[in-house]
Amino acid sequence: MLPTLLRPAIVLTAVLFLYTACKKSAEQIQPKTESITESVYASGVIKSKNQYDVHSTVSGLLQQTLVKEGSLVKKGDPIFVVSGEASRLNTENARLAAEFAAVQAQQDKLNELRANIDLARQKLRNDSILMVRQQSLWAQQIGSKVELEARELAFSGSKTALETAILRYNELRRQLQFSAEQAQKNLSISRTLQNDYTIKSLADGRVFTILVENGEIVTPQMPLAVVGDASDYYIELQVDEFDIVRLRPGQKVLLSLDSYKGQSFEAVIDRIHPIMNERTRTFVVEASFVRKPEVLYPNLTAEANIVVRTKQQVLTIPRAFLVQDSFVMLKNEEKRRVETGLKDYQKVEILSGLSASDIIIKPEK
Repeated sequence: MLPTLLRPAIVLTAVLFLYTACKKSAEQIQPKTESITESVYASGVIKSKNQYDVHSTVSGLLQQTLVKEGSLVKKGDPIFVVSGEASRLNTENARLAAEFAAVQAQQDKLNELRANIDLARQKLRNDSILMVRQQSLWAQQIGSKVELEARELAFSGSKTALETAILRYNELRRQLQFSAEQAQKNLSISRTLQNDYTIKSLADGRVFTILVENGEIVTPQMPLAVVGDASDYYIELQVDEFDIVRLRPGQKVLLSLDSYKGQSFEAVIDRIHPIMNERTRTFVVEASFVRKPEVLYPNLTAEANIVVRTKQQVLTIPRAFLVQDSFVMLKNEEKRRVETGLKDYQKVEILSGLSASDIIIKPEK
């Protein structure tokens, strides 16, 4: 058994040995001269060109689905039929009203007024002859003043009656024309509303998915299907508001897809939507593939690094060796301040404070 006085010395020696071993095991590196790329992270999904959700403009019962998932459709092709019996009946009523209001259908009324005009014109002609004859007699001092005034009054009344008959005819014709045109417009509106019950494709493409079944109640707020171009895809990315000012169209995008583990794909920014989503505080950025994967589907998830800047032949160290973002630990335990430049997710550029010959150690967590 060891003497009591030796025990503290042995414990101290063991502690120093462990400390020295741990110290020796600390990871050491030297700065490297290499290229570094600064990038912005974004997440997103794959979308097909012209991809959109199919919506109904009317509410009703889904009566018929005219396509299947995977079907190719052309712009204007019918996709769904919503039950619209009431709309059909309204259209039929509008058609009947238009036929009844047609000018040809009201020709009898016009003919009656035209006959009244002819009768008034004949009476005016007869009263005119009688008035002229009486005036001639009165000029010969034949007849009385009262008879002359009666003939003149009859002529004046006939003239007024003819003018009134003409006005009534013209007014009825205008009313009938207006009613006929109004009825035709109502018929056109009814037919348009009835057409709304047949939902058509807005673009050429493929039906990727159908979201409803026959017999379900549909509303204008409910998506019924997803249609898009199955031969052309792009990437829709969500970029944080803090990074959006650093992005420009034409910048390179490096993509990774969950469906293609271990592979990287290159894309280019095409468009930056100029308004922020206030709920997510992000902007939508669209990018197109430089080298497209062989098989793609809408809504595949993607992660992207958008290249902002690249520097060649600069001094770099791993980011894990930074202390408080501004210091490094040298091998001799000296804590030295450094000036940093570009950063990516693994390394950081050192602008000053270190040389390629310095040895630094990884700080303990």
